[in-house]
Amino acid sequence: MENIEEKIEIALNGMRPFLQADGGDVQLVEVTAELDVRLRLLGNCSSCSMSHITMRAGIESGLKAAIPQIRSVEAVV
Repeated sequence: MENIEEKIEIALNGMRPFLQADGGDVQLVEVTAELDVRLRLLGNCSSCSMSHITMRAGIESGLKAAIPQIRSVEAVV
């Protein structure tokens, strides 16, 4: 599981500059045994009305492209 978490962090690091440019960020909370990824949006991203689009179109698609084994990506509070 650690290898998957490292790959996720590497992929997220590629996305962070875009989130940080708008005053936000993303934190890896958990990767389940079924490879469901749980993330927390931080800063401006946590309250942005477009955060669901950022999560689906940006973060989820980017993670699944980098790590096809991922089953799902969801935001947690």
